[in-house]
Amino acid sequence: MNIAYWTVAGLLAIFYVYAGTLKVIRSRDQLRPMMAWVDHMPVPALRALGTVEILGATGLILPPLTGIVPSLASAAAIGFVLLQTAAIAVHLIGEDRRIALNAGLAVTAAVTIWLATRL
Repeated sequence: MNIAYWTVAGLLAIFYVYAGTLKVIRSRDQLRPMMAWVDHMPVPALRALGTVEILGATGLILPPLTGIVPSLASAAAIGFVLLQTAAIAVHLIGEDRRIALNAGLAVTAAVTIWLATRL
C-alpha cells in the first residue's frame, strides 16, 4: 500500500503543482488556450485557486513524508475531490462538456484518500 500511495499521490501532486503554478504565474491570455473557463473568473480568484492547488499538493506529500500529522494527506485529497466536483459544475454550467480530466482527477484523489487511510 505504501508504494501505491506514493505513486498515486506523487502523480497527483505533480499535476497540481504544475497546474497551480501556471494559474499563479501566467496571464489570462496565456491560460485561455488550455482553460477556456478563465474568462469567467476574476484574476485574483484564479491566482488563489492556483495557490490552493500548490498547497494541496504539498499536503499530499509533506505530512506522510515527515510523519507530522499524516492525516492531513487525507484532508488534502478530500479537498481535491471537492475541487474537481466544483470544476465539473463550472464546466457544465459554462456549456463546456470536456470534463473527462476533472472526473479522472476526482477519482484519482478518491483513490488517494483510500490509500492514505492505509498508511
